[in-house]
Amino acid sequence: MPVVKNILKDSFLYTQIDEFLAKRLKRAGYAGLDIRKTPLGTRVIVYAAYPGIVIGRRGRNINDITKELEKKFNFDSVQVEISEVENPELNSKIMASRLISSLERGFQFRRAGYSIIRRVMKAGARGCEVRISGKLTSQRSRTITFRQGFVAKCGEPAKIFVDEAVAYSVLKPGVTGVKVRIMRSDAKMPDEISIKLPEEVTPPKEEEEEEEIEEVEEVLGEERKEVEEVAEVEEVAEEERKEVEEVAEVEEVAEEERKEVEEE
Repeated sequence: MPVVKNILKDSFLYTQIDEFLAKRLKRAGYAGLDIRKTPLGTRVIVYAAYPGIVIGRRGRNINDITKELEKKFNFDSVQVEISEVENPELNSKIMASRLISSLERGFQFRRAGYSIIRRVMKAGARGCEVRISGKLTSQRSRTITFRQGFVAKCGEPAKIFVDEAVAYSVLKPGVTGVKVRIMRSDAKMPDEISIKLPEEVTPPKEEEEEEEIEEVEEVLGEERKEVEEVAEVEEVAEEERKEVEEVAEVEEVAEEERKEVEEE
Protein backbone atom coordinates (compact mmCIF):
# COMPACT_ATOMS: atom_id res chain seq x y z
CA MET A 1 0.00 0.00 0.00
CA PRO A 2 2.75 2.57 0.69
CA VAL A 3 3.91 2.12 -2.91
CA VAL A 4 0.41 2.81 -4.22
CA LYS A 5 0.11 5.86 -1.99
CA ASN A 6 3.40 7.24 -3.24
CA ILE A 7 2.34 6.72 -6.85
CA LEU A 8 -0.99 8.48 -6.23
CA LYS A 9 0.78 11.28 -4.39
CA ASP A 10 3.25 11.85 -7.23
CA SER A 11 0.46 11.74 -9.82
CA PHE A 12 -1.63 14.25 -7.84
CA LEU A 13 1.38 16.56 -7.51
CA TYR A 14 2.10 16.30 -11.23
CA THR A 15 -1.53 17.18 -12.06
CA GLN A 16 -1.48 20.18 -9.74
CA ILE A 17 1.73 21.56 -11.26
CA ASP A 18 0.42 20.88 -14.76
CA GLU A 19 -2.79 22.82 -14.10
CA PHE A 20 -0.86 25.67 -12.48
CA LEU A 21 1.52 26.05 -15.41
CA ALA A 22 -1.29 25.66 -17.96
CA LYS A 23 -3.09 28.66 -16.46
CA ARG A 24 0.06 30.69 -15.98
CA LEU A 25 1.57 30.01 -19.42
CA LYS A 26 -1.59 30.04 -21.52
CA ARG A 27 -0.26 32.70 -23.91
CA ALA A 28 3.10 30.95 -24.29
CA GLY A 29 1.66 27.81 -25.91
CA TYR A 30 2.13 25.49 -22.93
CA ALA A 31 2.62 21.89 -24.12
CA GLY A 32 3.40 19.94 -20.93
CA LEU A 33 6.12 19.35 -18.37
CA ASP A 34 8.52 16.74 -17.10
CA ILE A 35 9.55 16.43 -13.43
CA ARG A 36 12.88 14.82 -12.56
CA LYS A 37 14.30 14.43 -9.09
CA THR A 38 18.07 14.86 -8.78
CA PRO A 39 20.46 14.88 -5.79
CA LEU A 40 20.66 18.68 -6.10
CA GLY A 41 16.89 19.20 -6.07
CA THR A 42 13.89 18.99 -8.37
CA ARG A 43 14.27 19.66 -12.07
CA VAL A 44 11.15 20.85 -13.92
CA ILE A 45 11.30 20.90 -17.73
CA VAL A 46 8.56 23.03 -19.30
CA TYR A 47 7.67 22.50 -22.97
CA ALA A 48 6.26 25.55 -24.73
CA ALA A 49 5.79 26.89 -28.25
CA TYR A 50 7.11 30.37 -27.33
CA PRO A 51 10.01 30.08 -24.84
CA GLY A 52 10.58 33.84 -24.87
CA ILE A 53 7.22 34.50 -23.21
CA VAL A 54 7.97 31.87 -20.54
CA ILE A 55 11.34 33.43 -19.71
CA GLY A 56 10.09 37.01 -19.77
CA ARG A 57 12.09 40.20 -19.84
CA ARG A 58 15.48 39.64 -18.19
CA GLY A 59 14.23 36.29 -16.86
CA ARG A 60 11.68 37.92 -14.58
CA ASN A 61 8.80 35.59 -15.48
CA ILE A 62 10.75 32.36 -15.01
CA ASN A 63 12.10 33.59 -11.67
CA ASP A 64 8.55 34.29 -10.47
CA ILE A 65 7.44 30.82 -11.58
CA THR A 66 10.36 29.23 -9.72
CA LYS A 67 9.50 31.09 -6.49
CA GLU A 68 5.82 30.19 -6.76
CA LEU A 69 6.64 26.51 -7.29
CA GLU A 70 8.89 26.46 -4.22
CA LYS A 71 6.30 28.25 -2.10
CA LYS A 72 3.12 26.54 -3.31
CA PHE A 73 4.35 22.94 -3.64
CA ASN A 74 6.99 22.93 -0.88
CA PHE A 75 10.01 22.23 -3.05
CA ASP A 76 13.43 22.70 -1.47
CA SER A 77 15.25 23.79 -4.61
CA VAL A 78 13.63 23.96 -8.03
CA GLN A 79 15.46 24.31 -11.33
CA VAL A 80 13.10 25.29 -14.15
CA GLU A 81 14.22 24.66 -17.74
CA ILE A 82 12.44 25.68 -20.92
CA SER A 83 12.31 23.44 -23.99
CA GLU A 84 10.87 24.65 -27.28
CA VAL A 85 8.38 22.44 -29.12
CA GLU A 86 9.73 21.80 -32.62
CA ASN A 87 6.35 21.39 -34.36
CA PRO A 88 3.53 22.99 -32.31
CA GLU A 89 0.86 22.00 -34.86
CA LEU A 90 1.42 18.32 -33.99
CA ASN A 91 1.00 18.86 -30.23
CA SER A 92 -2.56 18.25 -29.06
CA LYS A 93 -2.28 20.44 -25.94
CA ILE A 94 -1.17 23.49 -27.91
CA MET A 95 -3.87 23.01 -30.55
CA ALA A 96 -6.60 22.49 -27.92
CA SER A 97 -5.49 25.69 -26.20
CA ARG A 98 -5.60 27.57 -29.51
CA LEU A 99 -9.08 26.22 -30.25
CA ILE A 100 -10.33 27.40 -26.86
CA SER A 101 -8.71 30.79 -27.43
CA SER A 102 -10.52 31.09 -30.79
CA LEU A 103 -13.87 30.26 -29.18
CA GLU A 104 -13.27 32.80 -26.42
CA ARG A 105 -12.56 35.49 -29.03
CA GLY A 106 -15.96 34.84 -30.61
CA PHE A 107 -15.12 32.67 -33.61
CA GLN A 108 -17.87 30.39 -34.88
CA PHE A 109 -17.20 26.84 -33.64
CA ARG A 110 -17.27 25.23 -37.10
CA ARG A 111 -14.80 27.75 -38.47
CA ALA A 112 -12.50 27.29 -35.48
CA GLY A 113 -12.66 23.48 -35.63
CA TYR A 114 -11.95 23.22 -39.37
CA SER A 115 -9.15 25.77 -39.02
CA ILE A 116 -7.42 23.60 -36.40
CA ILE A 117 -7.80 20.49 -38.56
CA ARG A 118 -6.36 22.20 -41.63
CA ARG A 119 -3.33 23.42 -39.70
CA VAL A 120 -2.69 19.98 -38.19
CA MET A 121 -2.98 18.15 -41.50
CA LYS A 122 -0.81 20.74 -43.24
CA ALA A 123 1.92 20.05 -40.65
CA GLY A 124 2.08 16.42 -41.82
CA ALA A 125 -0.20 14.55 -39.42
CA ARG A 126 -1.77 11.30 -40.56
CA GLY A 127 -5.13 12.17 -39.04
CA CYS A 128 -6.87 14.62 -36.71
CA GLU A 129 -10.12 14.62 -34.76
CA VAL A 130 -11.63 17.63 -32.99
CA ARG A 131 -14.63 17.29 -30.69
CA ILE A 132 -16.46 20.33 -29.30
CA SER A 133 -19.10 19.96 -26.58
CA GLY A 134 -21.38 22.52 -24.98
CA LYS A 135 -24.24 24.91 -25.77
CA LEU A 136 -23.16 25.62 -29.31
CA THR A 137 -26.32 26.52 -31.25
CA SER A 138 -29.09 26.50 -28.63
CA GLN A 139 -29.77 26.07 -24.93
CA ARG A 140 -29.47 22.32 -25.28
CA SER A 141 -25.95 20.92 -25.04
CA ARG A 142 -24.60 18.97 -27.99
CA THR A 143 -21.37 17.49 -29.28
CA ILE A 144 -19.96 18.03 -32.77
CA THR A 145 -17.01 16.10 -34.17
CA PHE A 146 -14.71 17.19 -37.00
CA ARG A 147 -12.45 14.56 -38.48
CA GLN A 148 -9.94 14.26 -41.30
CA GLY A 149 -7.53 11.46 -42.17
CA PHE A 150 -7.15 8.32 -40.08
CA VAL A 151 -7.08 8.26 -36.27
CA ALA A 152 -6.75 4.99 -34.35
CA LYS A 153 -9.49 4.53 -31.75
CA CYS A 154 -8.40 1.49 -29.77
CA GLY A 155 -5.59 -0.94 -29.20
CA GLU A 156 -1.88 -0.32 -28.86
CA PRO A 157 -1.64 2.03 -31.90
CA ALA A 158 -4.06 4.41 -30.18
CA LYS A 159 -1.83 4.47 -27.09
CA ILE A 160 1.47 4.87 -28.93
CA PHE A 161 0.75 7.01 -31.99
CA VAL A 162 -2.22 9.19 -30.93
CA ASP A 163 -1.69 12.38 -28.92
CA GLU A 164 -4.81 13.48 -27.04
CA ALA A 165 -5.64 16.60 -25.03
CA VAL A 166 -8.71 18.14 -23.40
CA ALA A 167 -9.38 21.81 -22.60
CA TYR A 168 -12.28 23.77 -21.12
CA SER A 169 -13.53 27.32 -21.22
CA VAL A 170 -16.40 29.21 -19.60
CA LEU A 171 -18.23 31.11 -22.32
CA LYS A 172 -21.37 33.20 -22.12
CA PRO A 173 -23.80 30.29 -22.85
CA GLY A 174 -21.94 27.98 -20.44
CA VAL A 175 -18.97 25.66 -20.14
CA THR A 176 -17.51 24.48 -23.47
CA GLY A 177 -15.06 21.61 -23.71
CA VAL A 178 -12.84 20.51 -26.59
CA LYS A 179 -10.91 17.33 -27.24
CA VAL A 180 -8.16 17.16 -29.85
CA ARG A 181 -6.69 13.85 -31.04
CA ILE A 182 -3.73 13.86 -33.45
CA MET A 183 -2.17 10.81 -35.08
CA ARG A 184 1.48 11.25 -35.98
CA SER A 185 2.80 10.86 -39.50
CA ASP A 186 5.31 8.14 -38.53
CA ALA A 187 2.54 5.84 -37.28
CA LYS A 188 2.73 2.36 -38.78
CA MET A 189 -0.29 0.11 -38.31
CA PRO A 190 0.12 -3.66 -37.77
CA ASP A 191 -1.93 -4.50 -40.88
CA GLU A 192 0.21 -2.36 -43.19
CA ILE A 193 2.50 -4.49 -45.34
CA SER A 194 4.67 -3.79 -48.35
CA ILE A 195 4.90 -6.35 -51.19
CA LYS A 196 8.03 -6.48 -53.31
CA LEU A 197 7.22 -7.69 -56.80
CA PRO A 198 9.63 -10.17 -58.47
CA GLU A 199 9.84 -7.98 -61.59
CA GLU A 200 11.46 -5.26 -59.58
CA VAL A 201 15.21 -5.34 -60.11
CA THR A 202 17.36 -2.92 -58.26
CA PRO A 203 19.42 -1.05 -60.85
CA PRO A 204 23.20 -1.01 -60.37
CA LYS A 205 24.69 2.04 -58.83
CA GLU A 206 25.96 4.76 -61.08
CA GLU A 207 29.40 4.62 -59.50
CA GLU A 208 29.79 0.91 -60.34
CA GLU A 209 28.70 1.55 -63.93
CA GLU A 210 31.22 4.36 -64.30
CA GLU A 211 34.01 2.17 -62.92
CA GLU A 212 33.16 -0.65 -65.37
CA ILE A 213 33.11 1.79 -68.31
CA GLU A 214 36.52 3.18 -67.28
CA GLU A 215 38.01 -0.32 -67.07
CA VAL A 216 36.69 -1.24 -70.54
CA GLU A 217 38.05 2.00 -71.99
CA GLU A 218 41.47 1.31 -70.47
CA VAL A 219 41.57 -2.21 -71.99
CA LEU A 220 40.52 -0.88 -75.40
CA GLY A 221 43.17 1.85 -75.22
CA GLU A 222 45.91 -0.68 -74.46
CA GLU A 223 44.81 -2.92 -77.37
CA ARG A 224 44.73 0.08 -79.71
CA LYS A 225 48.29 1.01 -78.69
CA GLU A 226 49.50 -2.54 -79.36
CA VAL A 227 47.89 -2.53 -82.85
CA GLU A 228 49.53 0.83 -83.63
CA GLU A 229 52.96 -0.49 -82.53
CA VAL A 230 52.58 -3.60 -84.78
CA ALA A 231 51.59 -1.39 -87.71
CA GLU A 232 54.66 0.79 -87.17
CA VAL A 233 56.95 -2.28 -87.12
CA GLU A 234 55.40 -3.54 -90.37
CA GLU A 235 55.92 -0.14 -92.01
CA VAL A 236 59.62 -0.13 -91.03
CA ALA A 237 60.06 -3.68 -92.39
CA GLU A 238 58.37 -2.70 -95.66
CA GLU A 239 60.68 0.29 -96.07
CA GLU A 240 63.76 -1.89 -95.43
CA ARG A 241 62.54 -4.45 -98.03
CA LYS A 242 62.08 -1.66 -100.59
CA GLU A 243 65.62 -0.41 -99.92
CA VAL A 244 67.02 -3.92 -100.42
CA GLU A 245 65.15 -4.28 -103.73
CA GLU A 246 66.46 -0.91 -104.92
CA VAL A 247 70.05 -1.93 -104.06
CA ALA A 248 69.55 -5.23 -105.94
CA GLU A 249 68.28 -3.34 -109.02
CA VAL A 250 71.30 -1.01 -108.92
CA GLU A 251 73.65 -3.98 -108.73
CA GLU A 252 71.93 -5.67 -111.71
CA VAL A 253 72.28 -2.48 -113.79
CA ALA A 254 75.95 -2.21 -112.85
CA GLU A 255 76.48 -5.91 -113.78
CA GLU A 256 74.88 -5.39 -117.21
CA GLU A 257 77.04 -2.34 -117.90
CA ARG A 258 80.19 -4.27 -116.93
CA LYS A 259 79.27 -7.13 -119.31
CA GLU A 260 78.71 -4.67 -122.19
CA VAL A 261 82.11 -3.10 -121.55
CA GLU A 262 83.82 -6.51 -121.58
CA GLU A 263 82.13 -7.52 -124.90
CA GLU A 264 83.36 -4.36 -126.62
